[in-house]
Amino acid sequence: MQFQNSQSFAQQLDANDPLKSFRQQFIIPAENGKEKVYFLGNSLGLQPKRTNNFIQKIMNDWATHGVESFFHANEPWMDYHDQLTQSLSKIVGCLPHEVSVMNNLTVNLHLMLVSFYRPQGKRTKILCETKAFPSDQYMMETHIKHHGLDPATNIIEIKPRTGEHAIRNEDVLQMIVEHKDELALVLLGGINYYSGQVFDMQTITQLAQQAGAKVGFDLAHAAGNIELNLHDWHVDFACWCSYKYLNSGPGAVAAVFIHEKYHKDETMIRFGGWWGYDKPTRFKMDKGFKPMLSAEGWQLGTPAMFMYASARAALEVVEEAGWENINQKRKLLTAYLWYILDEVNASQTNPIIEFITPRNETEHGCQLSMNMLQRGKEIYNALMKQGFYVDWREPSVIRLAPVPLYNGFEEVWKFGDCLKSIL
Repeated sequence: MQFQNSQSFAQQLDANDPLKSFRQQFIIPAENGKEKVYFLGNSLGLQPKRTNNFIQKIMNDWATHGVESFFHANEPWMDYHDQLTQSLSKIVGCLPHEVSVMNNLTVNLHLMLVSFYRPQGKRTKILCETKAFPSDQYMMETHIKHHGLDPATNIIEIKPRTGEHAIRNEDVLQMIVEHKDELALVLLGGINYYSGQVFDMQTITQLAQQAGAKVGFDLAHAAGNIELNLHDWHVDFACWCSYKYLNSGPGAVAAVFIHEKYHKDETMIRFGGWWGYDKPTRFKMDKGFKPMLSAEGWQLGTPAMFMYASARAALEVVEEAGWENINQKRKLLTAYLWYILDEVNASQTNPIIEFITPRNETEHGCQLSMNMLQRGKEIYNALMKQGFYVDWREPSVIRLAPVPLYNGFEEVWKFGDCLKSIL
């Protein structure tokens, strides 16, 4: 498409957008009756208007049936999990029984490492990217210490080359080859939270498994953002939160993917809990852990029904919009954002923006990270004052992520126009 840097052109793109009505399904932050431009779906997605009703249904069940809601509510709580896995499996590209909705992201990562990080002999190392999200770093550090090992020698970090911001895929693969006899696990963010870079998960998985390592991904910034095919890529496990692109609310219940090849493996080490116990016989309360033969076999305790309800409300919106439609709009919306920001850069005597997100369509999702070459914090503060929700990451990066379900093309144009006026 031949883009134009004009408000009328952006408005025409919005008029032709098949998903334009879905913005009305969300509560947009506003001040004095004027809606803000919210480009922070990469941090916390907006609230679907229907969320309150879904939570209220759980409240009504609780009031009417008490604990019997697990069996006698209109939608019994005992089977509520099944309302979530079908939608999520489409989003992450797997089979419904390979998904379990549970806990939060870091708890799930620890649980997955119990099963998939089994250091033995000289095969003790975890390969990850530099500038992984801090919680992932702390999780790996403390989990390695739990095994009596030293994180300083057992965590291998892949870094960008000097003068570059993204990590080259060939460097990831080369690192796997170099350490193939020592690797126990490769654990990367599917999308790096800082740069917005998408890793080549399929190729990385194939090579790492050939080297004898297990492979997992933190998909906090990928689930609900980009196309994934976890089952066909033969990824061993993945974890993600649901409060960013999946719009399930602050601290929302997270989820895991565990490839079905492990579901019936009786040698798998895991932490058990009664909600992961064989469902038909769970209430016999027998001694001896007998896991469900699905990803649900990694569950621990009774689910948080209010969080389930919030997740279901958000997933229902995705179902109605259509996952393929969301991805098509995401690509066009992000391409237009890049075009507008290139125009802003070109209007300056010297470029003021250095893009640290890879420009190739397959290497980024909604998020675009801008390294501001001058006046960064001043520009960020001015954008926020003008009603544009973006975020700041030290030392000089502004991140923004137009989301297909509730952001539009005119908002992207307005952002560029405002940024240019600030400069």
